[in-house]
Amino acid sequence: MAVPVPGGELAVLRWPATVPGAPTVIAVHGITANGLAWFEVARRLAGRVTLLAPDLRGRGASHTLAGPYGLARHADDVAALITALDLGPTVVVGHSMGAWVTALTAVRHPELVSRVLLVDGAVSFPLPEGVSEDEVLAAVLGPALARLSMTFPDRQAYREFWQRHPALAAGWSAGIDAYTQHDLVGSEPELRSSCVLAAVETDGAQVLLDQEAIGAIHRLRCPGELLWAERGLLDEPQGLYDEKRLAAVGLDHDHPVTASPVSGTNHYSILWGEAGAEAVVRSLLGS
Repeated sequence: MAVPVPGGELAVLRWPATVPGAPTVIAVHGITANGLAWFEVARRLAGRVTLLAPDLRGRGASHTLAGPYGLARHADDVAALITALDLGPTVVVGHSMGAWVTALTAVRHPELVSRVLLVDGAVSFPLPEGVSEDEVLAAVLGPALARLSMTFPDRQAYREFWQRHPALAAGWSAGIDAYTQHDLVGSEPELRSSCVLAAVETDGAQVLLDQEAIGAIHRLRCPGELLWAERGLLDEPQGLYDEKRLAAVGLDHDHPVTASPVSGTNHYSILWGEAGAEAVVRSLLGS
């Protein structure tokens, strides 16, 4: 499905509910991802909610939707989706960059968001002294960012590229395969990622530096929860967050957003692995 937004239409994936009167949840993906990133959460929800996952502006089937980009623009696009479907106050969940977008949606459009679930994102830290935003983005995103300048001769080559990713190699599945293939545009022998580099650069810089986006988690007026992965984007032992780092920025027991780790997960398996997806589903269902 597609909904009108400034400049065109936003492509939205829909997993419909099978239970009468079931609520709707909006799911927002990460910086170089697409809406199909929510495949495992959708499968485990098993029709108990209607799950709507947009391909954000500059990604997936929305890759031709022009800028301006930025987290506020994405937040307003999510608000436009809620408004277009007349959903009223809605639960919004976001992963990685999508968590910043989710928090910002709730702050900019409080009348449209009833609760937020933030999955391994939405909390920013000051840049280390002498380190540029480009250096941080390259270090954090790694092969996900490198692929944006690459072309692939066929779909199998793209599959093999992703299968070498250290965070995915051990848990490859049909769902991950479909998600990565959804990212491809163009034709053989010059297939490429749908992600628009300018969108990724703009959005990534704002995750690090934009004060409205950075402060959103601290200005929420609705209930919120943060689930964080113990391991990182490349399955390294140190993830984006730990209890000390979260407490240092004020996200501790006195903060209205509750925060808890999901044991044994990395930045990707917190969405796609059994423990991670189950934790997300339990939170969305309020159990």
